[in-house]
Amino acid sequence: MRMRRGGLIFATVAILALLSCKPEAGGKLEPVGQQRTDMLHAACIKSGGNYIRQGSSAAFYCLNATKDAGKTCSAAGDCQSGCLARSHTCAPVKPLLGCNAILTSEGTEVMQCVE
Repeated sequence: MRMRRGGLIFATVAILALLSCKPEAGGKLEPVGQQRTDMLHAACIKSGGNYIRQGSSAAFYCLNATKDAGKTCSAAGDCQSGCLARSHTCAPVKPLLGCNAILTSEGTEVMQCVE
């Protein structure tokens, strides 16, 4: 009787654990692999971005032109992307990839590297 009772408890716990792994009713699992890459690529193009592979990791990025590109700035909050420290102008794309001297929200110059 002890073996049966212990087995029944184990089976009940196992079933409950498996049921908790199901997506919510009507929910879909997010795509992965090539399907996810294709979905992100399509969304990027639809938003007007340029889907490129960049950096040593060969990761894909969606680069979007900023509306304030070239505008004079004195801090990060003045721009959609980043305020370039050398020229005090807003960056032309978002995200700003590579290593760039930018101005923080306080107007302090820092080197920011994004890959």
